[in-house]
Formats: sequence, C-alpha cells, structure tokens
Amino acid sequence: MTDRPLTLMAVHAHPDDEATGTGGVLARYAAEGIRTVLVTCTDGGCGDGPGGVKPGEPGHDPAAVASMRRRELEASCDVLGISDLETLDYADSGMIGWPSNEAPGAFWQTPVEEGAARLAELMRHYRPDVVVTYDENGFYGHPDHIQAHRITMAALEMTELTPKVYWTTMPRSAMRRFGEIMREFHEDMPESEPEPESESESESELVSESAEAAAPAEIGLPDDEITTWVDTTAFSGQKFDALAAHASQGENIFFLKMGKERFGELMGMETFLRVQDATGAAVPEKDLFAGLR
Repeated sequence: MTDRPLTLMAVHAHPDDEATGTGGVLARYAAEGIRTVLVTCTDGGCGDGPGGVKPGEPGHDPAAVASMRRRELEASCDVLGISDLETLDYADSGMIGWPSNEAPGAFWQTPVEEGAARLAELMRHYRPDVVVTYDENGFYGHPDHIQAHRITMAALEMTELTPKVYWTTMPRSAMRRFGEIMREFHEDMPESEPEPESESESESELVSESAEAAAPAEIGLPDDEITTWVDTTAFSGQKFDALAAHASQGENIFFLKMGKERFGELMGMETFLRVQDATGAAVPEKDLFAGLR
C-alpha cells in the first residue's frame, strides 16, 4: 500500500467545461479528501471578449480573451476546491466549421501523439485512480472535445496505468427535460421533432452551430445504458458558482439563466459511461471510486 491519495483527473477542452459536466464530482470528491486534478487543453481564445464581442468581430483579441479566461478558470477551480490545475494551452479551435479549426497551433490541428505525450507525462506524475473525459463525439461534436477524448485515450495507452476511465454523458430523459426548460427561456424555439434531446447540448456553447454537428442519437445515452450515477446535489451551489466564475461567457452559459435554486433541482446528478475498470465494481454504480475504497 501507499500513502498516495486517491486521485481524480478530469481532462476538459476549454475553461468552463470543468464546471458544466463535472463540477459536481470535482467539488464532492475534493470535499472527501480526494486529490482532484483538472487538465484544460485549450486557452479558450475563441470565447466572447469583453462586452460580448464575438470571435471574428472587430475588437476581438484571442490572446486577451485567453488571459481573461485563465483568470476565470482559476477562480472556478478555487470554488470547486480543485487541488491541481494543469493547462496545455493549445489554441482554441472554435466551433465546427469555423476558420479557426484550421489555424496553425489550434488544438484540432495538433497531432494526437503530441498532445497525448504531454498528457501521459501528467498522468505519470499524478497517477490518477480515475480519469474522466468526453466520448468519441466529444458529447456533441465540438472539435476540441473530440480531440480531448483522442489524446486522453492515447495517453492512457502510453502509460502503464490502469485507472477507472469514464466518459461524461447525459441520460436521454434529462435531455428531454432540458429541451423543455430551454423553451421556457427561449419561447421562439421550435418544438423538437422527433427527438427532444437533439435541442440541448448541455455544454457552455449550448445554443450554437454544434447542435447541427451531432446526430440526435449521438447526444447522451438511453438511461439504462448509463453505468454511473453520482449524486452531487449537496454541491450544486458550488457548481453554479463555478459556472458563474466564467462571467465573460455568461451569455453562452444557459444554465446561469435559470438561477441557483432551479439549477440545483436539475443539476444534482452527474452521469458517466464507464469504459475501463480493473476493480470489478458492479454497475450501475453511484461512485466513481467504487471498488477503490
């Protein structure tokens, strides 16, 4: 045995992604004394600038946006109690089809082996017991999310480590609820046909071009296919505050519009698909660390 603490590593694409899909588990496990490591792959430079200026508009400075978003990311980590923040600082690739997808230095243009090698070094250093990232489609088709998935899975292959590995997901039942809630806040939104879940991406860029990039069947999973349901109700306030720390992107963070109380009612469960396990813990499970403690 070793005195090394149990460790969770979450690999995310942009500043603010850590709060949306995993803010609850990061806060919960930090409170339980587990070391929480966040790896953020891009600088977020394709986010909104001061005053809501959009990428490509006059006055949008990606370097200044990246600097601002780094400060917000650090504030979010403080709120969630994250013990270690690592940033790979690749250039934000932007949404699918943006010219920034092809820019030199963009994460989407980075060879998978290069990003994976850097991440593998971090894995060897922190030796995580649990690793969380996105599925093959980056949950909803964002290039940087897909790339984060690719480098994470490749990095795992480069190491001798055998952590439990999870991909973030959402139950289809919850996606339907989000579709209904979005229509409350956006009365001009059309009714879904035929799949309500296709209208919600459940990420910071919630109402965006990326909805068109993922087929309905690729967003979320049927409830009975989800392996892991983690109750983070007690930490939903921290999760909300972590999202709010990314104030410069507030226009894009749909969840902030519903207020903390409603947010807590809807965002108290975080769900995952377990894709690697050496513990033999039975599924469905209620704890990412089932079989490890």
